[in-house]
Amino acid sequence: MTTPDFPLWEVFVRAKGGLSHRHVGSVHAADARMAIESARDVYTRRMEGVSLWVVPSTAIVASDPGESASLFGPAEDKVYRHPTFYVVPDNVKHI
Repeated sequence: MTTPDFPLWEVFVRAKGGLSHRHVGSVHAADARMAIESARDVYTRRMEGVSLWVVPSTAIVASDPGESASLFGPAEDKVYRHPTFYVVPDNVKHI
């Protein structure tokens, strides 16, 4: 049984091997094991995943949207970091 009195955990699922984990939602759970089991029950009922990550929401640190210009602005003048100087072959997937 989960309740809002339990800590909130963020859930990430890997759909299949070789792909990245994706954030799919949150669960309330008393501990990590319960969070994994709750995440499995809620987010992978139809065999949608091969791996789960759960992270306490309190452990996530986010940037301030109001500071996005100063945080991300310096990357604008480094065009050499953008993958625009070569052509990716059609048969290459998941880059």
